[in-house]
Amino acid sequence: MMQLRQYLLPLVALLVFGQRGDRDPLWAQLVPVIVIVLLVVASVLQYLSYRYRIGEDAITIRSGLLSRNRREIPFARIHNVVVHQNPLHRLFGVAELRLESAGGNRPEAEMRVLRLDQALALEQRVRRRGPLLQPGAVNDAPGQPPPLPESEARHVLLRMSGRDIVKLGLLSNRGWVLVAAALGALAQVVPRGSLDRAIEQGGREVFGYANGLQAGMTGLLLAAAALLLVGWLALRALSVMLALLRYHGFELSEQQRRLTVSSGLLSRVRSSVALRRIQAWTLSESTLQRWAGYRQLRVDSAASQGSEGNEQRGLRELAPLATPGHCDELVCHLLPDVQWPPLQWQDVPLRGSWRLCLTSLWLTPLLAAALAWRWGPAGLAALAWLPIALWTARLQLARIGWYRDDCYIAVRGGWWRRWWRWAELDKLQALRLSRSPLDRLLGTSSLWLDTAGARGDVALCLRYLPQAQAADLLEELGRALAKRRLRW
Repeated sequence: MMQLRQYLLPLVALLVFGQRGDRDPLWAQLVPVIVIVLLVVASVLQYLSYRYRIGEDAITIRSGLLSRNRREIPFARIHNVVVHQNPLHRLFGVAELRLESAGGNRPEAEMRVLRLDQALALEQRVRRRGPLLQPGAVNDAPGQPPPLPESEARHVLLRMSGRDIVKLGLLSNRGWVLVAAALGALAQVVPRGSLDRAIEQGGREVFGYANGLQAGMTGLLLAAAALLLVGWLALRALSVMLALLRYHGFELSEQQRRLTVSSGLLSRVRSSVALRRIQAWTLSESTLQRWAGYRQLRVDSAASQGSEGNEQRGLRELAPLATPGHCDELVCHLLPDVQWPPLQWQDVPLRGSWRLCLTSLWLTPLLAAALAWRWGPAGLAALAWLPIALWTARLQLARIGWYRDDCYIAVRGGWWRRWWRWAELDKLQALRLSRSPLDRLLGTSSLWLDTAGARGDVALCLRYLPQAQAADLLEELGRALAKRRLRW
């Protein structure tokens, strides 16, 4: 199946465009069929040669037809368990199981065709480090995980309704993904000259129709505004559609200090990770989300540092969309030793805020000079951007802050799109103090804090600290980390 999926597009192209008529010999016409048959045979042989055995502390996997491989995967090494069902999987009642660890760009094991009850039972085996269902045991609810003792019951922490998912789509810009993909596919399929002529012809027809209406400047502006509104509504509709496909039935649950997220409309994905494997936490809110009163909560786990293809590994989103109060409740429940939100943030000095708009400071005068050379003194109006850039830079620097106690360290930032990021001190892997030429000029430094699997949108970094304060904080964190390592 994987070979067929990998070569599906080339095979379709070969079948569609490779035939040139009856002039080709018979063997040439049969080449696509022969290739497909060989791939099917190879896939079946690979599937038949794949074996796994569940031990007390590890999973043993044997694979390979000519070259035999054997892998021992200790349960303690498995950080993330993913149960994936595409529409074909759901039709036949099977699933694909992936066992992921902290290292490498590929999962430790991929069991592509398992019965759903077997996949869920194996997921619980990894979770509980206990025995699997015995052969012949009866599960009263096919397709569901085996029953657990009441003390190990699953607790639902967040469940998104259809209304919440629609809100998520309306407050996001995911529609641009489909637009960019469609434009890319169009550029690859349609010849360049034909595409340029079609765009030019369409523009002429639109402008010709607008001129024929004789609506004047006001009418043209209203028409342009209407087109923009229609485009914006179409993007919102695409964003809602993508959100429904990805987050339908979203549920976050906790069981034995292990988090599980399941979601998906066509392809159903169930991913779980131990709470102790989470390395860093990120709260963020866009401007639209802030106006609507929502945020999103994401985490970095050790298993998310690698990727396979374009697929993000590891559990990432705990709350794609929730109120600030609900996000804070989730953090306080999952991290009972952490005081969140912090009682008081430490601000950074506002001196030198101009560094955040350095590009505007040198590019705006050049642009104004070019415009003045072309259109006269009216072009100098571009210089009005300078005070706006300085003002926004000062607002952005005023939002930067940090907090540290005996349990964790946190940073915040962003003005247009706000974010908060923190990590427990036990999860810090390395500390780094850096100074750029501007830092030397202004007497500041940046303290970088590295964690395993750091894949967040923002870095865990304390920026623009006074040099002496940054050096003292580096020594304090170094001593705190050394003491905690000794206690381990």
